[in-house]
Amino acid sequence: MARRPLPRILSSGSAQIARSREIARTAADSATDVLHPLITVTRGLRKLAAAARARWAATPKDRRGPTLFLVAAVVLAVVLMPYGPLFALVTLMGAAAWKGRERPVVKTGPDEAEVARLKGLYEALVPYFSVPEDPAPLFAHGGDWSGVFDEYAFDEDGRPTRLRIAYPPYFTDGEPAARARVEQLLHAKSGRGREYLFDWDEEGNRLVMSVLPALPTTIAAQRFVTVPGETVLGFTDADAVQRTVPVVTADGAEDAPAVVWRTGPRSTEPHLLAVGQPGSGTTSLLRSLALQALPHGDVLIVEGTGSGEYACLVGREGVLGVESALSGALGCLQWAAQETERRLIAANQARQAGRPAPEDTRRPLWILVDRPGVLGHLAAAEGRQDPQELLQVPLRHGRAAHVTVVVAEQFDSVDTLHETVRTHTRARVVLGPAPADRIAWALGAKPHTTPVPQVPPGRGYARLGTGPVLRLQVPATPDPYDDATSEAHRQAVLELLPERLPAVTPPLEKVPESAAPPAPAPATVPEPLAEPAAPGHPAPRHAPVPAEG
Repeated sequence: MARRPLPRILSSGSAQIARSREIARTAADSATDVLHPLITVTRGLRKLAAAARARWAATPKDRRGPTLFLVAAVVLAVVLMPYGPLFALVTLMGAAAWKGRERPVVKTGPDEAEVARLKGLYEALVPYFSVPEDPAPLFAHGGDWSGVFDEYAFDEDGRPTRLRIAYPPYFTDGEPAARARVEQLLHAKSGRGREYLFDWDEEGNRLVMSVLPALPTTIAAQRFVTVPGETVLGFTDADAVQRTVPVVTADGAEDAPAVVWRTGPRSTEPHLLAVGQPGSGTTSLLRSLALQALPHGDVLIVEGTGSGEYACLVGREGVLGVESALSGALGCLQWAAQETERRLIAANQARQAGRPAPEDTRRPLWILVDRPGVLGHLAAAEGRQDPQELLQVPLRHGRAAHVTVVVAEQFDSVDTLHETVRTHTRARVVLGPAPADRIAWALGAKPHTTPVPQVPPGRGYARLGTGPVLRLQVPATPDPYDDATSEAHRQAVLELLPERLPAVTPPLEKVPESAAPPAPAPATVPEPLAEPAAPGHPAPRHAPVPAEG
């Protein structure tokens, strides 16, 4: 049967309807453009009225009368002014136009570049989060990425700053090697040069990757609010620790999250080892610890490099000695070992007699050793005792004797550290750029963040005993005698230094002019080390340092 043609009115009706819709849309757009100022003012008046109504509702009832009288007085003054109503109308229209202007559109989803990056990350994760036996895989080539990335955020350059990834339950998230492969991939695909934090939720099968902001470097050396026995190693992220310390920065006073190290008889990590690259800030860390220890104890410093980094502490109250030569270092460390034994004997005898320990045995003694590997090399060349061997007694028995040992060494010389030093320094600090495996070796655990190749001095990681690995920024404590030190940091360090001890010089006898010149004095013989003081007698406050031959 042949089809009958449709009536003309029906065949051409759709075209007329489409043409009518286009005409109506064009007219509406034109009207909107013409009436746009009126629409803006009307929207602004509505917002101003709503704000005035909310303000009136928030006004207490006892103050509504005076407020209404003040508004009426202002309106009357405006009406009586020349051109007052016109000026008030123009002001009201201007405020309404400003209040009713269109706000920028809030971005609710990723743009094309961000979608392309998310698709790339999804495709790159397919080999790690999928197996052929999975009938309904979350990750598959050409799959839907929106069901995997629950949350995402990007910076101005289009690089992801936060990702929440859902992975299948059969992924071996309990194996460090499997985690490391995924973290390395995300680090490479999301952009290098930034520090990423990876938080694995094994129960919920979720991985959150976030970019950590850089720790502030504006905190300089100062008096921190701590009790005796507490030392601030540096500052970390706000969500990593539960304690904050009030500090003064270049921007003002604030509360900063601090990494507090506790020493003394009740400490589980009485000694510390700091490792880093040259110029990473290990010497600044030792200076910071010395300045914090001096108000409550005595400090003995052994410097292996002999570069004079601790010259500002020479002759200060509480500083028992600053030695850089091999003979002086051996003498100081031998005295420290004998002093540790004397304290143990005195405290033991006092406990047996039912008395408290003597006061001189409870005053903290800090032994700071910088670069002991250099001194060990010199001792081996001269056939003398390695200074690290003299640290065995303070390291093993220092906690009971109120003796704290801090050792700083560089990565290229860590193999020269004795086993005793490695075993008894349970508090660890790693400063400067270093590979993740080296950081894990020094701290005993791998950090949860990705190390960056370029960091400022004093930036690194810290771990106290078996605790978590924390990011660390050491307070700026440079050498005040260095010409490259800024004036603000120089003054900050100088204000913390104790007063200098008065120099003791023997009186000079007047020699007659006619007298012959005296014969040359014999060579100075090093004084023998003082034996440990008998119980009940105070120990010397200064270590007897032998003179070099």
